[in-house]
Amino acid sequence: MKIAGAPINWGVCEVPGWGHQLTAERVLTEMRDVGLAATETGPQGFLPGDPAALTALLQSYDLRCVGSFLPVLLHDPAHDPVPETTAPLDALTATGAEVLVLAAATGADGYDSRPTLDEQQWATLLANLDRIASVAAERGILAVLHPHVGTMVENRADVQRVLDGSTVQLCLDTGHLLIGGTDPLQLAREVPGRIAHTHLKDVDAGLAARVQAGDISYTEAVRAGIYTPLGTGDVDIAGIVKALLDDGFDGWFVMEQDTILDDEPTGEGPVHDVRASVAYLHDVFRSVSV
Repeated sequence: MKIAGAPINWGVCEVPGWGHQLTAERVLTEMRDVGLAATETGPQGFLPGDPAALTALLQSYDLRCVGSFLPVLLHDPAHDPVPETTAPLDALTATGAEVLVLAAATGADGYDSRPTLDEQQWATLLANLDRIASVAAERGILAVLHPHVGTMVENRADVQRVLDGSTVQLCLDTGHLLIGGTDPLQLAREVPGRIAHTHLKDVDAGLAARVQAGDISYTEAVRAGIYTPLGTGDVDIAGIVKALLDDGFDGWFVMEQDTILDDEPTGEGPVHDVRASVAYLHDVFRSVSV
């Protein structure tokens, strides 16, 4: 199966002040050692921006690039987001990657709050999604939208507006969907034809409920451990994988357990949970293929 990882499993994130950032050498070494086949690139600057250098670096760790996560401002009529995709698309094309994972950024740093859009802003956002998807397709890259806490597409109503108002495919992020109030298994069953990429996260539903209620911020919840190793939280990961495969899903399963590090970890650090998630996911694949 197409199993990939992402630097956020090791606390590497684009949000300023997120936490201690590990080196690419450590992250890529540990990805390779736990048997991952590929990775998303992580935030700008974590891996080389030059396509040749990026390809060479990943090959030196027996990894390939599956895609990039790109938060981009989509709802401002005065802002054209397409030029921001040029460099990421160049890198993806050169490395043989397949997916540009878009998030509808708010325009502010972090994921702890978001504004409310008016009808014109929603129309602009939806049109820009289709524009970027078209530009990416011309380069042989699939652009998908990632519903994400603290972005302009967060809750079930937001997701439905995207489904109804654009043709863009979705990244099924099981954690962000659940925290935003969408049942990821139900969505996988309802619109399998719109799901082209996955981020598999498991979630502590109690902490998710506190985020939804406004008791704690999203960042505080991540620090408190809202994301757990696959199979240990409240998301039906096995059911979601089975539903997708039964409907012919042939995309990547990218394992993500967002974390925040206070300092250089002692002992194994984040790779301990990544290894557990890899083992669980292999068990799931074996069970659904029987």
